[in-house]
Amino acid sequence: MKEKFSEAWSKMLEKLASWFDAFILNLPNIMIAIVVFIITVIISRYISKGVSRLLEKTKLQASMRSLLSKIASITIVLLGLFLVLGILNLSKALNTVLAGAGVVGLAVGLALQGALANTYSGIVLSYIKHIKFGDWIESNGFEGEVIDLDLRSVTLRQPDNNLVFLPNKLVVENPIKNYSTTAQSRVILECGVGYESDLTFVRDLVKKTILEKFDSIENKDDIIFLYEEFGDSSINFETRFWIKSTSALEVAKAKTTAMIAVKKAFDENGVNIPFPIRTLDFPQKLKIVSENDSEV
Repeated sequence: MKEKFSEAWSKMLEKLASWFDAFILNLPNIMIAIVVFIITVIISRYISKGVSRLLEKTKLQASMRSLLSKIASITIVLLGLFLVLGILNLSKALNTVLAGAGVVGLAVGLALQGALANTYSGIVLSYIKHIKFGDWIESNGFEGEVIDLDLRSVTLRQPDNNLVFLPNKLVVENPIKNYSTTAQSRVILECGVGYESDLTFVRDLVKKTILEKFDSIENKDDIIFLYEEFGDSSINFETRFWIKSTSALEVAKAKTTAMIAVKKAFDENGVNIPFPIRTLDFPQKLKIVSENDSEV
């Protein structure tokens, strides 16, 4: 038993000695490989910055420029890695790794279908012009300003300053409403006045009030005033006008300003905004009985 143990020990020492000799013989190549890899990483950073600056002269979106610069950087690093393996005489190992990477890549691709779909969708979103940084969009029930677009998600800043991260796949597959595609946004204000009101006077008063409150409106004809229906307790109307803004938050602020101005104008001119009224009809012979069952 001792002889077998001694023989195994001696073989292990011989193997370690051979590895050490190989390490000493390949030490220059290892040093060169380390230097080459460091230089490759440094070059990849400069290449990334250079590609980004070069693409700034094109009409590509900022997200697409960022994506292309990252791809250029990764490509340089991979080329440097292949060069390092060649310096270390590991070309056979590289072929084995690449052969195995095909099988592993298939398995990983099946396991990460969702992540890969988001990555592909991120590339698509980076290329199309319908979404770009600073746009105010609505998608998948969320609304806000696009502040970031990467290979995983679209980041929106909502009116309350909270951030929403929408997976790229959902944004690509579902409808997108982009408020920033035009230079103006429409404000819709709904209200009602009492049945005793002079409808012509109310219409002119509302148009005049909005015209005086918003500098972006040039004349009364730009304001649309429509009576909608005879409601339960009021005659309801709708007012539409445009403001020079593509932000939904600015639209909400303009609507608030218009509501305050119209309410003040109604109060000053005696126009009533009625609240819901219910009329109760009692029979002619009504008896009210107190707690001690005596008629009142």
